[in-house]
Amino acid sequence: MHLTLLHLTLHHAQPRGKMKISRKAFFKGLAFGTLALPGVLRLLGWRGQAQQSSGPNIITRKRYQWKMVTTWPPNFPILQEGCEQLAQWIHEMTDGQLHIQVFAGGELVPPLEIFDAVRNGVAEMGSGAAYYWAGKIPAAQFFASVPFGMNAQQLNSWLLAGQGLELWRELYSHYDLVPFPAGNTGVQMGGWFNKEINSVHDLKGLKMRIPGLGGKVLEKAGGSPVLLAGSELYTGLERGVIDATEWLSPFHDYKMGFHQIARYYYTPGWHEPGTTLELIVSKTHYDQLPTHLQAIITAAASRLNEWTLAAMEAANGIYLEKIKAVKGLQIRSFSDEVLQELKKYTVTVIEELTQNDPFAQRVYQSYHAFRQKATAWADLSEHQYYERLSTPPTTVQ
Repeated sequence: MHLTLLHLTLHHAQPRGKMKISRKAFFKGLAFGTLALPGVLRLLGWRGQAQQSSGPNIITRKRYQWKMVTTWPPNFPILQEGCEQLAQWIHEMTDGQLHIQVFAGGELVPPLEIFDAVRNGVAEMGSGAAYYWAGKIPAAQFFASVPFGMNAQQLNSWLLAGQGLELWRELYSHYDLVPFPAGNTGVQMGGWFNKEINSVHDLKGLKMRIPGLGGKVLEKAGGSPVLLAGSELYTGLERGVIDATEWLSPFHDYKMGFHQIARYYYTPGWHEPGTTLELIVSKTHYDQLPTHLQAIITAAASRLNEWTLAAMEAANGIYLEKIKAVKGLQIRSFSDEVLQELKKYTVTVIEELTQNDPFAQRVYQSYHAFRQKATAWADLSEHQYYERLSTPPTTVQ
């Protein structure tokens, strides 16, 4: 505001019954910090556009101490590591105004109970994947991954540039939560088995750790889906609690040691062609933050979303070579017959879900419409590239 105009405003706009401030006292107060500009603006009745935001309008240096709980094992590379980085980024961007203490799965609450922990105020933030809450919110599974569905690039596009995030936040608002896309694993592997899967009949009676809609599809094929936290998978497979398991991709699977106790490593990951990881924030606590802290959480989640996929891609190429070198381990591809049968079961699973859940029907209609257009473009562009041009050219030495 121009100084002359400010002086005139002070002189003519003083409400009756309130103490007047002389021009000399006013500028002296600003100079020595005894008058804060935001307070002066409020004194003048100035509101600004910030009042339209959901967060408090007053710029404050109040410090916030938050807790974050995750589904990931302690010190787990990329996924738990990313949560620690998120907390550090937020600390740096807020200059310590928002400090987040991160707890891995089991350190504060069990890994698969973080949804309720954040919802009920045990922690203000959490990290997991939406299909873990299928028992509470069936429609949430579409925001994680759909068998034979969109890959990471397409799913991110639907969430961030389509209708996906809007629907996701509408769904979670009933649970006092604000979701953010905060990572994607990319296309996963099909899983670890101790017997060959030559036909869909080989899946009958198979106890396999597989979450979300993929688990429902396995059930249709005669298998028994089991939901276990990541920290329980090696022991479960080793002791026969489960017969097979999917987890992620070469990097994490090698780190988990599955190559030591399983004979067959199958591809492709039909059940998870690109899985979104979520950051969930208590809406009650989020709405109490100043708007600049809300914006910083959004920016940090976006950064984590990008970093996670990049880190996965970089590590998987390196660890695929390690897995290929394991003696006695065979990398197999599911047959076309197996994949076609699983695709049929997927259609049945989605039909049953959407018929019984109106919100799930809304979400899938949006998902399906977006995917049709994205697939048409991918067939003309990326599919052509991978089929015809993806072999690296020979380097001239």
